Amino acid sequence: MKVLLFRLLSILAIISSVSGKTECRLSSLPPWSHKVIAGGCSRAFAQAVLYPVDALRTLAQTRDGRTLADVGAGALVKGCGQTSSFALFTGAFQFGIYGLVQPKYGPLIASACGAAGSCLVSVPQEVLKQRLVTGVYKNFREAVQKIYSNEGVLGFYSAWKPTVSRNVPFVIATFSSRELLQRKILEFKERNEEKKGQLKLSPGDNLLIGISSALVAGLATQPIDVIKTRMMTQAASSAAPYKSAIDCASSVIRTEGWRKLYSGFGQRAVYMGGLWGITFCLEPALTSYLKRERGTQ
Repeated sequence: MKVLLFRLLSILAIISSVSGKTECRLSSLPPWSHKVIAGGCSRAFAQAVLYPVDALRTLAQTRDGRTLADVGAGALVKGCGQTSSFALFTGAFQFGIYGLVQPKYGPLIASACGAAGSCLVSVPQEVLKQRLVTGVYKNFREAVQKIYSNEGVLGFYSAWKPTVSRNVPFVIATFSSRELLQRKILEFKERNEEKKGQLKLSPGDNLLIGISSALVAGLATQPIDVIKTRMMTQAASSAAPYKSAIDCASSVIRTEGWRKLYSGFGQRAVYMGGLWGITFCLEPALTSYLKRERGTQ
């Protein structure tokens, strides 16, 4: 986590310290890049802070029912800095693509494109994170080396189908809910305030919007999340591997009951609510900061 925070602070320091003599002046950056930088930094910070909660969610969804006592408390932060660094690019893809597509095609298509594009980074991140948490590998370096030597590049994209099937509807629901809630909150404020048309969403508003949007999306996609986790972590189990996502779902329902498809929902609700609450709270603030800095140069 220290490594990640150092990287985030370094990025912000570079952004705030650029001068007219450098070639990386903010004034030379296109407007869409603000969303890329702000989205990447806010997502990475949120994910690093909530990493232990997500680790508990992963354990709750494993096939053999692993607990913290089985893997040790160190599993809560194992690989945190390295895998959370991927979130810089995940957030950059999500918000950058969304910012480019949304004005022309609307939030539904924009969020779908952002989710699909970010899977290029988020799938390897999930594979590494979940195998580290469940104790398949001792550290990040060993995980990368063994996955590559045993499975090749495609090993980093194991269970990509259920991951994409979860991420796309989740992000669509989250960003679409965000747009709706933002509009409703502003309409409410305008009805109860004198300065109509001049109102803005506060950080508290954006935090609440992020939490609410994520909870709605999380409830709808929880079964897919369980299937994705099972397939990514089945190397940690001695049971026969699942043949496909459909085989995984049918096996869980047949042998463990349909309620098992909602295992880990409490942990995931805390994680996703916090993740998107912090992200939606920080991203607008960072975007506004970058725009102000660009305007002063």
